[in-house]
Amino acid sequence: MLDIKWIRENPKALVDALVKRSWSSDEAQATVDDLLLKDEQRRAHLGELQVRQERRNAASKEIGNAMRGGDSVLAEQLKLEVADIKSFIQNGEARERELDKALEDALAVIPNVPFDDVPVGADENDNVEVRKVGAIKPRPNWVKEHFEIGEALGLMDFERAAKLSGSRFTVLKGKLARLERAIGQFMLDLHTTEHGYQEVIPPLLVRDEVLFGTNQLPKFEEDLFFVPHGDGRLGLIPTAEVPLTNLVREEILAQEKLPLRMTALTPCFRSEAGSAGRDTRGMLRQHQFYKVELVSITDADSSIAEHERMTQCAEEVLKRLELPFRTVTLCTGDMGFGARKTYDIEVWLPGQNAYREISSCSVCGDFQARRMDARYRVKDEKSTRFVHTLNGSGTAVGRALIAVLENYQNEDGSVTIPEVLRPYMGGAAKIEAN
Repeated sequence: MLDIKWIRENPKALVDALVKRSWSSDEAQATVDDLLLKDEQRRAHLGELQVRQERRNAASKEIGNAMRGGDSVLAEQLKLEVADIKSFIQNGEARERELDKALEDALAVIPNVPFDDVPVGADENDNVEVRKVGAIKPRPNWVKEHFEIGEALGLMDFERAAKLSGSRFTVLKGKLARLERAIGQFMLDLHTTEHGYQEVIPPLLVRDEVLFGTNQLPKFEEDLFFVPHGDGRLGLIPTAEVPLTNLVREEILAQEKLPLRMTALTPCFRSEAGSAGRDTRGMLRQHQFYKVELVSITDADSSIAEHERMTQCAEEVLKRLELPFRTVTLCTGDMGFGARKTYDIEVWLPGQNAYREISSCSVCGDFQARRMDARYRVKDEKSTRFVHTLNGSGTAVGRALIAVLENYQNEDGSVTIPEVLRPYMGGAAKIEAN
């Protein structure tokens, strides 16, 4: 959530930022005008409440003076005035809550402001390549896509998954199931033993306010799954970013304890409401999938450097797996709602003859911290500041499995297991059809 004080002082900057994010100039200007109006109404009301409260305090003293002076008529007049003021204040406090909520609701759907160095563009075609790692081999005519490989091995079953749960689910069996588990364990071990992230096993079901904290709610409610719980509901996490980041909600951290770096391997659940017709075959876009998430909580001065570090940690996964990839900076029109800057890491898939996203690493500034009320205190300072939050995939386990199958496939239908994964596979070097 953006700081209304900053918006008040920089309205044109917000209009420009929204236009960069592909809003029309008229829509952006109208939105900012509405925010400023709601802010002005709230501040005017608070000012009136303060004036009335000051008058009530003064009148209460005057009542005492009048009574001591024997002026009962004046005292009664003042008591009536105090009673009127008390009634106004009681009603005014309810009105204050209404105005607070109206402003908060309006701010909740405003996206974050991109950094100045983020390329301006409309969609993925305007993203900018930063680097490319690994050579792409010539594509033989026998190369297959991951679902063709998995089904031929007899270890990837979409038909039975559909009987159980419908579309966008997969059943993995035997060595493919073990390979996916191996990939996740390898990633966790790398990030915890070499990259300094603390492993966490978080809840998979969370409250609405937690989803609000990492900006899934209210804007992206249709992308979530919910289950009834008591008189309310709980949401299935779409990514471990949600519980990991919210571990610091409503807390004040000591600056010297920052950065906090956390990682988790969890199932993730997404309705994919906006992706009808996209990637309907195979495992690329699923309702349920595994992902290793990276989350960092930093102070204001460290977040940009931490963003570069996190991206390198995610890239290292693909380097160890010896998978070709490229890293791109997302343009303003393709960037996520809560991000100020995002790097996407795209792995090469020979079966598709294309790069596909396997990780997004984003720096959010204090955008999420304001929604969570997560702060830190600088040593010897009384005031607090909002933390900065970062998140990234380290990486998507299912997509890494896809990349391994397609890049390590052999003409006879078998799949060579990458060297780094063999200790997790009981020393096996290859997966062959049963």
